[in-house]
Amino acid sequence: MNEQELIDNIVKGIDTLHGSSRISKINKGYSNDQKFLVEKNGQLYLLKCFALDELAAKQAEYEVLQRMQLYDVNCSKPIEMSTLPNTEMGYMLLTYIDGDEATEAIPAYSAEVQYTIGLEAGQELAKMHKWHAPASVLSWHDRKLAKHKSYIEQYMASGARMKNDAKILSFIEQNLYLMKDRPNVFQHDDFHVGNLIVNEGKLAGVIDFNRWDWGDPVHEFLKAGMFSSEISIPFTIGTIKGYHGDREPDEKFWTLYSLYLAMTIISSIVWILKVRPVELPIMVEKLERVLEDHHYFDSIVPRWYLEVQEYETGSL
Repeated sequence: MNEQELIDNIVKGIDTLHGSSRISKINKGYSNDQKFLVEKNGQLYLLKCFALDELAAKQAEYEVLQRMQLYDVNCSKPIEMSTLPNTEMGYMLLTYIDGDEATEAIPAYSAEVQYTIGLEAGQELAKMHKWHAPASVLSWHDRKLAKHKSYIEQYMASGARMKNDAKILSFIEQNLYLMKDRPNVFQHDDFHVGNLIVNEGKLAGVIDFNRWDWGDPVHEFLKAGMFSSEISIPFTIGTIKGYHGDREPDEKFWTLYSLYLAMTIISSIVWILKVRPVELPIMVEKLERVLEDHHYFDSIVPRWYLEVQEYETGSL
């Protein structure tokens, strides 16, 4: 089915969208969803169309968005979800968050504004983490440890090696015990500048909840070190401070953060070799930057965070 045929089916098959004045394809993002911006009576909507074999996963994602409304999380509001007549597709209709992806928008603002947007992002993340996992979900320690052991085996068998990997692996081994009895809460699991929308110098909302999971809330911050800090250090610092109620995180936070970052170094090598082996050098370069931020885990606090006082006092 080509794009125009799909749009025709949307117009005919979704009663809520009858009389829409605009339906345009959105080509951004890495998911398999076909996404459309829809305008009707001055209201903007986000329509996601997906293959029916993804229906169960999409239903779970839709229910997550419903739950986020209970915690007053700034994200798209779910309107309806169903199958699209005369197609092998389902759809999810949400309110549209107007603005620009933070990756593109944030660098244009002053350091102080970037920091403030980060504070807002951290506050939204804290709201999400109020939702605790059902009792039926296995402990974070057991699930994460099993994954890590598998990644270690694959890494050792791969032939690829990170510089000073013995030091990285030793740091991980020494701190695995910290995962015991950690909170088991909702995780967005992809929380970084690429999944945040900014409008007129303010956080407009959080997007892309399709990778959600349950686990340690600290694990959410590893994407800050991997991705957000490359785009905006003030924003990333603000996110951490905003999450902690504008207070400094404690030593346990930083040790866990560094543990999860170290574990991600290993899993990232395994992942890139599976999906895009030609990009291994690019991945290694990114990971080496992260390692240097921590002096190969001689420091649990990344060097970019040490600039926090400069952004808070507005001296930049």
